[in-house]
Formats: sequence, C-alpha cells, structure tokens
Amino acid sequence: MSSEVSQPVFQIRSVYLKDMSLEQPHSPAIFLEKKLPEIDVSINVGFEPLAETTYESTVTVTVTAKIGEKTAYLVEGKQAGIFEVRGFPKEAMDQVLAITCPTIIYPYLRSNIADMVMRAGFPPIHLAEINFEAYYHERLQRQKAQNGNPAAGQDTLA
Repeated sequence: MSSEVSQPVFQIRSVYLKDMSLEQPHSPAIFLEKKLPEIDVSINVGFEPLAETTYESTVTVTVTAKIGEKTAYLVEGKQAGIFEVRGFPKEAMDQVLAITCPTIIYPYLRSNIADMVMRAGFPPIHLAEINFEAYYHERLQRQKAQNGNPAAGQDTLA
C-alpha cells in the first residue's frame, strides 16, 4: 500500500484589470495651476471563492490628487487575479490569499494607475511598493485589539 501525500497547489489562472475610472472635475483650469498636487492613496485588498479551489483576489487603489481644495484628479483601479489554491492548512490558506495573491497582482495595478495618470495629462505617479505580509499582520493585530476575528475577504489600508 502506498500512502499518497497531497502536495499544496498554487496556480495563477488569470490576471486582469477589473475596473478603472478617472475623474478630472476641474479640467481644464486645473492644468493652469502652478502648484503640484497633494496625493492621497488608499488601498483595499479582497478575495472571494469562485469554486471549491478557485479564488478571485482583488487589489483596489484610489488616488486623489488635490491642489488646495480643488481635486485635480481621482483615479480608481481594481486589479484582479484568479488563482487555484488547494492543499494548504487553514492559516496558510489565509496567508496565500491575503499576501501572495495581492503581491502578484499589485505591480500590474501600479502600472495601470501610472499609465492612466500620465494619459490624463498629469505628471507620473509612482505608487510605493507594499509589503502585503506586514499589512496582513497589522490587520490581524488591529482585529485582535478589537476582540474580533479576522474578517476574511476584505481590508483597507489608507
């Protein structure tokens, strides 16, 4: 008799841009401003099961650029990936979905956001790299402090 050991499986099925929007509420006058805009970035990470071993992971970034009280532009992008994930213990599965998947898809989103901002006529924006492992552990600490369980699927970093 042979005992079959099941190896964990992690496979990228697809990476795609799920949503992208741009608003320029004060164009064209905003292009005449002499000051550089102040940039605010917020990030949201999520995942959901699509089938027994297939998950969609998403990273959403919202970039708001303001000059004084005027919004120069607001860009929101959502990058997604479909991943096959199976054979991992529960804790490791959470880490794969909350750390590994966003780490894979975030560079695509950074590039898409930068491209959108440049095509809108503004100076390029270079979003910082994110340590999704540190982000995951910070979320767990916040949730422990609030006496809650980690909410699988969604979290926001501002």
